[in-house]
Amino acid sequence: MTLSDRELAYLAFEGEWRRHAGAKEEAIRAEFGVTPARYYQVLGRLIDTPEALAHDPMLVRRLRRRRDDAADRHRSRLGRVSSR
Repeated sequence: MTLSDRELAYLAFEGEWRRHAGAKEEAIRAEFGVTPARYYQVLGRLIDTPEALAHDPMLVRRLRRRRDDAADRHRSRLGRVSSR
């Protein structure tokens, strides 16, 4: 499977979103015309694909690590032990 232009745009945006003026959520709406919640749903699935990892390994690993760290913090607040 090849990454679509939209998927490539999501990865590019994540790689350089700090260059956009304003809040990230506003930039997501302006750039992609979707809610931030939808954007993060799609991005979460995207970074789990081997194609995304092959396209930009450093970015995808960083995003996976950030997501996993946030999930660990959430579980610890709920009093659960990490499953990793």
